[in-house]
Amino acid sequence: MKSRNDLVKHLSALGVDQVTLEHPAVFTVGEGADIKAAIAGAHTKNLFLKDSKDQLWLISAEGDARIDLKRLHTVIGSGRLSFGSPALMAQTLGVTPGSVTAFGLINDTDRRVRFVLDRTLAEADLVNFHPLINTATTTISADGFAKFLASLDIRPLVVDFVAMTVLD
Repeated sequence: MKSRNDLVKHLSALGVDQVTLEHPAVFTVGEGADIKAAIAGAHTKNLFLKDSKDQLWLISAEGDARIDLKRLHTVIGSGRLSFGSPALMAQTLGVTPGSVTAFGLINDTDRRVRFVLDRTLAEADLVNFHPLINTATTTISADGFAKFLASLDIRPLVVDFVAMTVLD
């Protein structure tokens, strides 16, 4: 599994500018409001899910987004969704609960996880994710995030969580 240092090296090799702020561990979106206030850009919530067909999903949404898991499967074309186990999360994304992040896709070398990105994040100038650990937050530009995903050959499914629709 790739580490935080591996992620930083990967982003640097892509020419992606990044700023990382160290902070006490944050386990939920509701924690760390004072930390978020000091960091520019869109903050995220990230959900690691498994559907009834055993497909894995990573949802990255703006921190205040409301995600209706009972309806989401009809929007993204999955089976019914539930949270993936910590062991499966560690195996596929190389992270633990509280540290789920889109940057974890760097560890999904078998491409088992389908990535869903919130429209609000896709349109943000700056996005913030944990760098594989929840004691820091890394800020990168939208272009830098697109380069990161492209380097992994990942094309996200972009969803408007307010309208509950997939965007082209």
